[in-house]
Amino acid sequence: MFRKSFLSRYVGDKQFYRTVLAVAVPMIVQNGITNLVNLLDNIMVGQVSTTAMSGVSIVNQFIFIFNLLIFGAISAAGIFTAQFHGMGDVEGVRHTFRFKVLVNFLAGVFGIAAFAAFDDRLIQLFLQMEGETSQLSPAEALYYGKQYLWPMLIGLIPYAISQAYASTMRETGQTFVPMIASSTAVATNFILNAVLIFGLLGAPAMGVAGAAIATVISRFLELGILVFWGHTHKKKCPYLKGAFRSLYIPRSLFGRITVKGMPLMANEFFWAIAITLRNQGYSTCGIDVVAAQNIAVTIINLFSVVYMSLGSAIAILVGNQLGAGEIERARDTDRKMIAFSVVCASGIGLVLIGLSSVFPLIYKAPDNVRSLAAFMIVITGCAAPFFSYTHAAYFTLRSGGRVGVTFLFDSVYMWSVVLPTVALLAHFTSISIYWLFIAGTLAEALKALFGWILMRKINWSRCLVSEGK
Repeated sequence: MFRKSFLSRYVGDKQFYRTVLAVAVPMIVQNGITNLVNLLDNIMVGQVSTTAMSGVSIVNQFIFIFNLLIFGAISAAGIFTAQFHGMGDVEGVRHTFRFKVLVNFLAGVFGIAAFAAFDDRLIQLFLQMEGETSQLSPAEALYYGKQYLWPMLIGLIPYAISQAYASTMRETGQTFVPMIASSTAVATNFILNAVLIFGLLGAPAMGVAGAAIATVISRFLELGILVFWGHTHKKKCPYLKGAFRSLYIPRSLFGRITVKGMPLMANEFFWAIAITLRNQGYSTCGIDVVAAQNIAVTIINLFSVVYMSLGSAIAILVGNQLGAGEIERARDTDRKMIAFSVVCASGIGLVLIGLSSVFPLIYKAPDNVRSLAAFMIVITGCAAPFFSYTHAAYFTLRSGGRVGVTFLFDSVYMWSVVLPTVALLAHFTSISIYWLFIAGTLAEALKALFGWILMRKINWSRCLVSEGK
């Protein structure tokens, strides 16, 4: 009896998983291809030198903050987009799309200004310029980092606008086209990387600058595909009809998105900064740590796209059901999707552990860097089920507009628990990077318990688009 009750609560039928996978698989493929190409790009940059790879890795940590800022901006309006689509309100979707474009454009301008003004100082946060005993050169890493950063600035605005298009398409059920656009872009990025980094086909060998230029070209290509398809298929994207005839957004909706959604944008921004500062804490143990973490993160990101995409699918499916007023169905869907995500992440963790001793051998890096990278992969693999639960809990709370709780769960936890743990150990003890990494990972994994408590105590399942009408 207990087993039957448990299965009915946490395991769906075939139709349930067909629906989930129809939404999640295109995102898994899209993100998987992106991360696979990022992995291959990382290996190619590593062929220039391990120091060049470290410089690029440092810059990408700051680009990561910008990307999360954009994610927060589209998520803020995306809560309403999914629910408007669930209730068939095309005009509401159109207004949220405009909101995304405007905010993302402004975020792109802000990102360019910030990176241009503080380029050296940002990169040097991760470099011990004095007293470094590693085989890798901090000064050389700074040089390569600046070479990579400046071309990357050109691609910030096209990336921001393309995310406004892609997210709205996904939230309205068009997941295939963003997948194609992203896949085409990353394939182009990979080919151009090989040509521009190593000087193939008569092109000059540009090293890390070539890698940045290839990324920028691919971002313009992705935006072009999304804009062209969206505006030539307005039956499937009706919200694009007249989308730019004006920039009008109803004041009441603008206020509701701002009140409900901007804390979400702030959350992504502060969470990304916390992650970057956590990594900076790890880097106090030497530039070797930067190189090792860069190697580990590429393979971890490749496999974690499964539970990351399932979390995004929660936001879409549960958001649509909440918008349609199907509260109990949304809660049931959410419970089963979280269980499915944790099971998938457990398998991913085992795969990561199995690859930990093999993958670092691909890189031309010192043995101590490879050994540390393998260790980081194993520890992260062990924590994968916990990370998947926290990721799913985040999207659950977000889907019902519980942005204050989401901010508490995500950013406040990072700043009050994870970051102090790493900072105190890194700056006030002589702990080795191995134990420091374990402590930081354990602090993050414990967030799963916090998420479980919030999910039980907070009524997250609300229909936002009916509020204020």
